[in-house]
Amino acid sequence: MKFDFHCHTKNGSLDARVDVWEYAKLLKEKGFGGMMVTDHNSYNGYRAWLEYKEQYGALEDFTVLRGIEYDTLDAGHILVVMPENVDLKILEVRGLPIHMLVRVVHRYGGILGPAHPYGAKFLSAMCSKRLEKDIRLIHDFDFVEAFNTCELPESNEKARALAERYGKVCFGGSDSHRTDYIGMAYTEIDSPVTCCDDLIRLVKAHEIVECGGMERAPKEQAPITKMALGAVWKVYNRGLAAVKYHARILGLRELGLRGVPHSL
Repeated sequence: MKFDFHCHTKNGSLDARVDVWEYAKLLKEKGFGGMMVTDHNSYNGYRAWLEYKEQYGALEDFTVLRGIEYDTLDAGHILVVMPENVDLKILEVRGLPIHMLVRVVHRYGGILGPAHPYGAKFLSAMCSKRLEKDIRLIHDFDFVEAFNTCELPESNEKARALAERYGKVCFGGSDSHRTDYIGMAYTEIDSPVTCCDDLIRLVKAHEIVECGGMERAPKEQAPITKMALGAVWKVYNRGLAAVKYHARILGLRELGLRGVPHSL
């Protein structure tokens, strides 16, 4: 059973251009058995899928899973999968530090892992100062995105080596925001997956078979452009994190989590 575990939809990600229904149909046409919707800090793409399913019916032999790509305060983008019966508002409020995200996700039975861990410095866990200071945090991850279509081959090679070094399950995902890259990455699973609970169980049992795909053509960027983008993103990410401060505090209190650090 072939899945794409990193999919962005225009229903839930501002920078995406593909409707979730179109995305699912394109993947099915390419021989995939399912996808995981991983919009930025939002489940709106998956909610749109549920509305389509109610209106048109489910696609035969195709599973759509609910995931999210969470923007942490200090460790880039993290992919999160929660059990079917768990709906946490806090996961749609960006800006938790990585240690608190791990605590929340695992407390409620979910799994998480770094998206494109060696990608752009300002988006990737293994390029963050937080992981540089304490590499032991890798032990808190349940999987590693070892293949991402939008990354360079050397970045994917380092990600796979990281997963192998620490004994982590490997995920593959296209990270596609447009139709161009849909179907260019996969994760192969031998057992049936019909819901997030199935996936969580298989990841914990290390029963994901393999992942891989094809990288897109590299986009050249001048070093000064990369530096500028990094600086802009840092300000943007921390600025939005500050705006969402009170929403995070309220969300954590609803979960009964105390001792929240001021760095939130």
